[in-house]
Amino acid sequence: MLIETELTAIYEKALAREPLDIEEGLALFKNNDLVSLGTVADTLRKMVCGDLVTFVIDSNINYTNVCVSGCKFCAFYRSKKSREAYTLTLEEIMEKIKKAVDLGATQILLQGGLNPDLPIEYYEDILKATQERFPHVQRHFFSPSEIHFISKTSGISLRETLERLIEAGLQSLPGGGAEILDDEIRKKVSPNKISWEEWKKVMVTAHSLGLPTTATMVYGLGESYKSRIKHLIRIREIQDKTGGFTAFIPWSFQPQNTKLARETYMSSTGVDYLKIVAISRLILNNIRNIQASWVTQGTKVAQIALFYGANDFGGTMIEENVVRAAGVKSNYLPPEKIVRLIKDIGRPAAQRTTLYKIIKEY
Repeated sequence: MLIETELTAIYEKALAREPLDIEEGLALFKNNDLVSLGTVADTLRKMVCGDLVTFVIDSNINYTNVCVSGCKFCAFYRSKKSREAYTLTLEEIMEKIKKAVDLGATQILLQGGLNPDLPIEYYEDILKATQERFPHVQRHFFSPSEIHFISKTSGISLRETLERLIEAGLQSLPGGGAEILDDEIRKKVSPNKISWEEWKKVMVTAHSLGLPTTATMVYGLGESYKSRIKHLIRIREIQDKTGGFTAFIPWSFQPQNTKLARETYMSSTGVDYLKIVAISRLILNNIRNIQASWVTQGTKVAQIALFYGANDFGGTMIEENVVRAAGVKSNYLPPEKIVRLIKDIGRPAAQRTTLYKIIKEY
């Protein structure tokens, strides 16, 4: 067990916003004093972000569930021949966006499976139509895995793919597909998906073209503490190079209805989640915003996460399908309920944009 002075030195280094290394990160994971860890993370959060808790009114639309990746942790995807397979038409997508806009959405997160039958023009048409019909909504579309797949199936470079999508109206990228940025884990749970280096290449290229992105982490896939720390440090190193990440969003693997649940995975608790959030705040010294995931953890744990380093409550999620497919009831959380949840813990609340500009304070 670590002696107190060793942990104190790590905490002091983190509060000075100096980068922690792998061994120091491992020491934090092995430490069982959740109270002290949370106190330090909360102190750092106050230093960096103040007390304001933000959220965005958004919807997560999935344009297709057809996917050739076949990740073991995913309950959402279907094969092309499945009776449950679908691909939305342009008008169906526009109808879903209109529904979200009518409820006040300022961000649309559009993602889908890796569907080989969709040409790049399909994605361009969606972007152009969204920009034309809903110009004030942030087009936060397509994960790095999708971008890489579109590039591959279209036979054009990654850079050209992104340039064409930007020309069509792409404004930012979600950070999905990161899971754990360690190929040892990725080969076990998602062998047909991009490598961590390919994920990095998409992000670095996007940032070089002026596209801001988020970064994510799905833990509980059977990875070691060391893999988790490598993931966080790799994100920090990309941010050092590009400065393009607007936020970090960790959540736990949801096992129901997945292949991985029938094999082996790390069962996760609320305590595990709070530890992940706190350690993320200490290691990611160059990313300002850390989101609490009420969708996977529930609103009560998400409230507590705001005292463990998180400063953002995520989105309202007018629509969400991927986590729901794994058996999690992720119903729409209206803005007024989010504001009440934030104010109930004595913190001020504000609606924000995708890029963290304040729209309205409550």
